[in-house]
Amino acid sequence: MKTLVGYLAQCLLLLALLLTPVKPAAADEIRVLSGGAVQHVLQSLMPEFEQATGHRVNASFALIPVIAQRLSAGEKADLVFLPMPLIAAAEKTTPLRKEGQGPFVRVGVGVLAREGAPRADISTPDGIRKLLLSARKVAIPEPATPSGAHAIRLMEQLGISEAMRPKLIVKASINGGGDLVAKGEADVGMYLLSEIQGIKSTVVLGPLPTEMQTYVVYGVAIPAASATPDAALAFLKFVSDPARQSRWTAGGFEVVRQ
Repeated sequence: MKTLVGYLAQCLLLLALLLTPVKPAAADEIRVLSGGAVQHVLQSLMPEFEQATGHRVNASFALIPVIAQRLSAGEKADLVFLPMPLIAAAEKTTPLRKEGQGPFVRVGVGVLAREGAPRADISTPDGIRKLLLSARKVAIPEPATPSGAHAIRLMEQLGISEAMRPKLIVKASINGGGDLVAKGEADVGMYLLSEIQGIKSTVVLGPLPTEMQTYVVYGVAIPAASATPDAALAFLKFVSDPARQSRWTAGGFEVVRQ
């Protein structure tokens, strides 16, 4: 009888061990610094990665000039997402690992309007010109950002800079620029397509015409001083896995990582 009881106890102990979740031997915190364009897709993938690996992702999103300044000031990071020219510039002050470094995704500029407003045709430069001139207010990003600088150049090319100057509201999408359109404070917004997906009470009219389009290519890099380079690389592989490419496409991106 004692032998049977002992055997049953061993079986129950083994079963309990089998049912206990196995955690990684070492769970790391991955510090991510990123521009705002990739924020929504990354934030949607972070919980899935954390659940699958046990690692924790501590991400900070801001205007890309701000992220660049924070890096040059010596702020520590394990993974950086920035437009490729700023990745190259950051390497002058922040040594970067070669592994994992390179282009990641690219995104173009789109036009946002309030839901229910007449659907403007933006398929041609003339259509864009008419829409901007007819708008009461137009929201654009900070001119220090690639998309904001492009919006200013576009108006110059269309010959409407003077007419547009009093109509412009400069506010980054990450700080609520798209919401200005939703609230009716601006009739039109011009932002990266990834930044204007899913804003309530708005509709994306589409991308800029091909001849007026520009693309921001986001790159990624792991700083040489990263305390958790293996975990950072694991997160990068997770978010760039081909099985998750549809998430980036739905977010307005084209995946360019090889």
